[in-house]
Amino acid sequence: MTLRSSRPRARTFAAASLTAAAALTLAACGSSGSDSGAGSDDSASGSGSSRTVKTAMGDVKLTGTPERVVVLDTAELDSALTLGVKPVGATHADVASGFLGYLPKEQVAGIKDVGRMMTPNLEAVAALKPDLILTSKVRHGDKYAELSKIAPTVMTENTGYPWKENFQVHAEALGKKAEAKMVTDDYARHVTDVTTALGGKEKASATEVNMVRFVEGADIRIYGKKNYIATILADVGLGRPAVTDKAADGFSYDVSPEKIDLADADAIFHATYGDPKKAKETQTTGSGLWKNMDAVKNGKVFAVDDQLWIQGIGYTAADKILSELRTSLTK
Repeated sequence: MTLRSSRPRARTFAAASLTAAAALTLAACGSSGSDSGAGSDDSASGSGSSRTVKTAMGDVKLTGTPERVVVLDTAELDSALTLGVKPVGATHADVASGFLGYLPKEQVAGIKDVGRMMTPNLEAVAALKPDLILTSKVRHGDKYAELSKIAPTVMTENTGYPWKENFQVHAEALGKKAEAKMVTDDYARHVTDVTTALGGKEKASATEVNMVRFVEGADIRIYGKKNYIATILADVGLGRPAVTDKAADGFSYDVSPEKIDLADADAIFHATYGDPKKAKETQTTGSGLWKNMDAVKNGKVFAVDDQLWIQGIGYTAADKILSELRTSLTK
C-alpha cells in the first residue's frame, strides 16, 4: 500500500514560494536568498535584471524572470512547481499518469507534454517558444547544442544525489532565490520535527533503515548512501545497515531474490518500478527468506510509492516522504 501523510503541513512549499513572490513584488526589491546558489550575481526578480548561472555546460547569462519555462526531467519539474512556477512544457515519466502522481493535479494541469524524458520532442519544445530550458547533462547533454538554439538551457551535471545543489541552480535560473530560501528553511524545520518525533537524534541513529527497489528487468536494489532517498534518511539522522556500504559508487547494492535477506534492517521501505511480477517483487516478498527477516516479523516493512520515493527528486516530494517516514516509524 502507499502510505499517506498523518498530518497536513501548515504551509506547502509552493504556497510559501508564492507568498514570497508577492512580498517581493510589493517591496519592489531584489531577491535575497541563500548564497549557495550557482549564479555569480545576486539577481533581482525585476524584468531588467541580469545574472550569470554557472552550469555543467558553462556559464549561461539570463535576463529577468523567465515566463515560458520548459523542463525535461522530473527533478526540474518538482523544482519549478515547488518555487511556484508552472512550466509551459515538460517531458513525461514512464508512468501511466505521465507526470508523476504525487504532484497535485491542479499544478500540472495545462502543462504541455513534450515527449518522453529521455527522448524529448525538440520540435514540440521549440513550438512553445520557451525563454528557459531546465535539464541535466546526464540526461540531455548530447542535445545541448540543439536545445540552446531554442532557448537558454541550464543543465546541472547530474540528477538524484546532488538534488539540493541542483535546486539552487534551478532557483537561480528561475530568479527565485528568496523563494528557495523559504523552501529550504521549511524543509529543515520538517526534518527537525520528524527527528524529534522519532525520539531524538540518538534514537534515530540507532534505527537502521533500508530502502529496497524492485525493478522490472533488473536485479533488486538495496539503496546505498549516495542517492536522493539516502540524503533524506541522513537528514533525519536514521542509521543505515552495513550492507549499504557495499553499494557501487554509493548508489545501490544489487541482489537476486535468493539474497534478499541481506536487506534486513530495523525497518525496510520498498518500492516497485514496473510490473510487480516481472520486477520479482511478488516472488521475493512471498519467499521464506523475506518472511524470516526481522523487519518483516516485527511489522516494520512498508510498501511506498515509487513515483514519490524514487522518481520525484525534489523538495515537494521530500516533504511528503518526511511525513510518511514519521507515520511509519512511530507506529
